[in-house]
Amino acid sequence: MPDFEPTVRIQAQDFDLAAEVAKLTAGRTDIGAIVTFLGLCRDESGRLAALELEHYPGMAQAEIARIANEASERWPLQGLAAIHRYGKLRPGDNIVLVVAASTHRQAAFEAATFVMDFLKSKAPFWKKEHQADGSEGGWVDAKESDEVAAARWRG
Repeated sequence: MPDFEPTVRIQAQDFDLAAEVAKLTAGRTDIGAIVTFLGLCRDESGRLAALELEHYPGMAQAEIARIANEASERWPLQGLAAIHRYGKLRPGDNIVLVVAASTHRQAAFEAATFVMDFLKSKAPFWKKEHQADGSEGGWVDAKESDEVAAARWRG
């Protein structure tokens, strides 16, 4: 059982990667590895002006917390944070951050990958595209590849 509570936030405002790592490591000398994943909004080869993310607040927070807690129980971590933004994001904007801290790199890499694989396939977020040419964009369908990635952790 971990001796920390994972940090899970869903927010409209931006976050700072360095500040989040500093919070996770403050006063800790037992951390030998930090793995971060930073997901950014991309422009899809100039096609997108923005990506709008919506979520069901209570459900999204609970699901990401469940995923983070499972990762904390599966790997020997000293800290874990998962932050996901919502709202209308422009290309280049931060969308999601996962920070995993461990004594050794392998646990940190695996935990961060696990959190992202399940966050992409299980957390209730919906994405709507806003086209650069001003035309109406559609809702983005879930990707089968995200389900396949999450499935490798089962069994």
